[in-house]
Amino acid sequence: MTRPVDVLVIGGGQAGLAAGYHLRRAGADFAILDAQDRPGGAWRHAWPSLRLFSPAQYSSLPGRMMPSPPGGGYPGAADTVAYLTDYERRYDLPVMRPVKAHAVRRGDERLTVETDAGTWQARVVISATGTWWRPYVPHCPGIRDFQGEQLHTAGYRGPEPFRGRHVVIVGGANSAAQILAEVSTVADTTWATLRPPRLLPDDVDGRALFALATRRMRGGGGIGDLGDIVAVPPVREARDRGVLKAEPMFDRITPEGVSWPDGTGLACDVIIWCTGFRPALGHLTPLRLRQRGGLIATNGTLAVGEPRLHLLGYGDWTGPASATLIGAARTARDTVAEIIAGLGNRQ
Repeated sequence: MTRPVDVLVIGGGQAGLAAGYHLRRAGADFAILDAQDRPGGAWRHAWPSLRLFSPAQYSSLPGRMMPSPPGGGYPGAADTVAYLTDYERRYDLPVMRPVKAHAVRRGDERLTVETDAGTWQARVVISATGTWWRPYVPHCPGIRDFQGEQLHTAGYRGPEPFRGRHVVIVGGANSAAQILAEVSTVADTTWATLRPPRLLPDDVDGRALFALATRRMRGGGGIGDLGDIVAVPPVREARDRGVLKAEPMFDRITPEGVSWPDGTGLACDVIIWCTGFRPALGHLTPLRLRQRGGLIATNGTLAVGEPRLHLLGYGDWTGPASATLIGAARTARDTVAEIIAGLGNRQ
């Protein structure tokens, strides 16, 4: 069965819901496909102690303020899942799940979207699948020889499994600092980074980061002018304990641990790769839009090589800080306005 729709959103996480809010307000004919069996997007799979970088009022989608967590402070992963679940229900967004989109193909007037629950024909597709589903681990000589345990941020659930062990944490961004902060309470830790990490001033969080990201996109200074890591309370506590001391990045992994260019070696039991993610764009492969490096050229969120496709929520290349809640909200507003105007012109 083939189902026609004006706008089809692929992905029911924060970016997809933000788009859905504006599409609903515009009276558009649309649907949202979500591969997950429950609301919450990637936040359902994050480790329980993960904290947002901003207070709740600065981490909200359009139309509905995120409630402050009990006791105040920065919302956690569970708070965010609860918020997104309520948001979807509150605005009666037409999310169909679990439905996985396998391929988007060109048609004469519409894009064809093949899913495991049938085929859709859409005048416009918004791809909002995020990055969580493509964890990135860089190649390092000897990586397959290591006899200990290796995992990525995406597989981390908490510090207890590492109690009493020696853990090497790789990566110089926020996830590495937050994971290091709690793993170091139960294990010996070594932090390895490509460049010396810098904590942002204690009074700088996501409220300022969005403005800085916007400024950077406009050609001014950016987040790097201040630092790399938001000093959320657990990170501050780890800093005060003196464990936020990074070593240069090792250049080889041995069966027993890691080794640096000068021959210095370190035995360890676990390596946690906090090395980021790549956009989950496999469903767009038939469109043959990817450039060297794996990204798709965009003008704002519009795919340069396919005017019926928008990419929403993947990071700065699809809108300033668009991988964050507040960034996705603002980018979705402009994207939907552009789509509705375009649909009107094609009537």
